Amino acid sequence: MPRITVNENLCKGCELCVNACPKHIIALKLDVINAKGYHPASLIDEEKCIGCKSCAIMCPDLAITVER
Repeated sequence: MPRITVNENLCKGCELCVNACPKHIIALKLDVINAKGYHPASLIDEEKCIGCKSCAIMCPDLAITVER
């Protein structure tokens, strides 16, 4: 089953991955603030991930890894 991993230390909360996800299963963790002061992105429903890599392609900080 595919899934994504977000490096919270690199994520700046730009939401490009949130908007790029065709399944709408990525959201910002509003209860977490990383060392840079941003809310990092997170996969909210792992079972629905299709591994399309749209989120990783859109990430300007290379904070997302897609595992299959």
